Amino acid sequence: MATIDPVALDLVDFLNASPTAFHAVDEAKRRLKEAGFVQISEREQWEIEIGGKYFFTRNHSTIVAFAIGKKYVAGNGFSIVGAHTDSPCLKVKPVSKVTKGGYLQVGVQTYGGGLWHTWFDRDLTVAGRVIVKESKGGSVSYSHRLVRANEPIMRIPTLAIHLDRNVNTDGFKYNTQGHLAPMLATSVKAEIQKLAEESDPTESKDKKNADKKKHHSLLLQCIANEASCEPEEICDFELQLCDTQPSIVAGAMKEFIFSGRLDNLCMSFCSLKALIDSTSAEGSLEDEPSIRMVALFDHEEVGSNSAQGAGSPVMIDALSRITHFFSPSGTKVIEKAIQRSFLVSADMAHALHPNYMDKHEDNHQPKMHGGLVIKHNANQRYATNAVTSFIFREIAEKHQLPIQDFVVRNDMPCGSTIGPILASGIGIRTVDVGAPQLSMHSIREMCAVDDVKYSYEHFKAFYNEFSELDGKIKVDL
Repeated sequence: MATIDPVALDLVDFLNASPTAFHAVDEAKRRLKEAGFVQISEREQWEIEIGGKYFFTRNHSTIVAFAIGKKYVAGNGFSIVGAHTDSPCLKVKPVSKVTKGGYLQVGVQTYGGGLWHTWFDRDLTVAGRVIVKESKGGSVSYSHRLVRANEPIMRIPTLAIHLDRNVNTDGFKYNTQGHLAPMLATSVKAEIQKLAEESDPTESKDKKNADKKKHHSLLLQCIANEASCEPEEICDFELQLCDTQPSIVAGAMKEFIFSGRLDNLCMSFCSLKALIDSTSAEGSLEDEPSIRMVALFDHEEVGSNSAQGAGSPVMIDALSRITHFFSPSGTKVIEKAIQRSFLVSADMAHALHPNYMDKHEDNHQPKMHGGLVIKHNANQRYATNAVTSFIFREIAEKHQLPIQDFVVRNDMPCGSTIGPILASGIGIRTVDVGAPQLSMHSIREMCAVDDVKYSYEHFKAFYNEFSELDGKIKVDL
C-alpha cells in the first residue's frame, strides 16, 4: 500500500487538536511560534520590520499572520489566503439545565446550517473556552482557558423504530428544539453526587443554588476538571458539543480523510502551512516585494457579521496598520496597496456524489483527487472573475497541479463564502476556491488525501510567485 503523504497526516494532527475555533487558533499560534512568527497585539502599538514575521488574534477565534518581504515598500500589495475556523455545531445554551423523564439533559442551540440528523447516536463531549476567576495575593484577575473533555459524556439517542414505524418510509423527522438535547446522566445517579455536594462544607449554599439554576452541577464539575479550577471559579463559558471519534486517514486505499470540521479547517490548515513553509527557508523573503498573509476568520457559517468575522474591519485594519507603519510621512498609500493585492478565498467545495449525480451541473462536476476547485457564480455569490481565475489557474499550470471548476445548477440556490464579503468591503481582487469534499456540514465529513497535498502546494506556489505574475497582467490601464 502506498505511503500516506505527510501533509495529510499533519492535517489529521491539526484536526484532532482543533475541536473548536478557539482550539484551532491556539494550534495555529503554536505552529506559527515554532516557525519564528512573533505575536503582536491589536491593543498595542506595533513594532514591525522588513523581513519580519508576525501574527495577532482577535477573540482567540480569528487569527491573522503575515511575513514582510525584504523588498517591500509602503504601497506594495498583499498576497492573502483567507479561510475560516468555525464549523456547524451544537452550542451549549447560557441556561442549559434541562431535566425530563428522569434524565439530566443539556440545552443546546444550533450554530450554522448543520446536517443535524448526523448528530444522533454519536459519542459526544464538550469543548470550548471558560472565563476563570483567579485570586492571588489579595487581587483578582480573570483568565481565558481552553477546555476539552476527551471522554464521551453525552449522547442524543434516536427513537427506536418500534415507536416510529414509518421512519423508513416517511423519513427521519426531528424538531431542533425538542429532539436535540443530549443526555448527560440519569437523575438517580446524579442524585448521589448531589448528596455528596450538599455535605461539602467548603461551598456556599448561595453559590450552589446559583449554579443549579443555570447548569447541571455535573456539567460544571466536568468543565472545572478540564480547566483545573473549582466550579465556583467559573464565571462564564462558550462550549459546544463535539464528536469524540478522532480524525483519520481511511478507505481501502488509505486515500480519504474521515473527520469532522473539514469545512473549513482543511483549508485553514493548508493555507497556514503554505505560509509557514514559504517563509521558513533561508532567503525565502529576500526578493519578495509584497507581504504574504493568511487570515482565518470566525463566524463564516453564520454570515461573518461579528467583531471577529470577515465582515468586521479586522482585514482592512491589518492592511492599514502595516502599510501606514512603513509610510511615516502620512502619505495615503493604502488605496494603492489594496489594488495591488490579491485574495484567495479558500472554502471547501462540493465533490460529485455518485449516489446523487443529478445535483451537479453536467459540465461542472468536481471530483476527489482532482485538485482545487475554482468556484464561479454570475450573481456574485462567489467573487471569482476572469482575471482572478486566470491568475490562480496559471500558477496551477506552471506547477502541473490539477484544477477544476464549479458552477451550481440554475435551478438550485448557491452558497457563498468570505470572498464576496471581503471583495466588496475592501475592494480587493478575489478568487474563490476550495478542495472537493463529501458530507459537507455533517458531523463526519470526508475528503481526499491527494487534494490536501494539491491545496497546500497550490497555496505555497501562490505565495512564492504571485508578485512576479501580477507584474505581467495589464488591466485598467
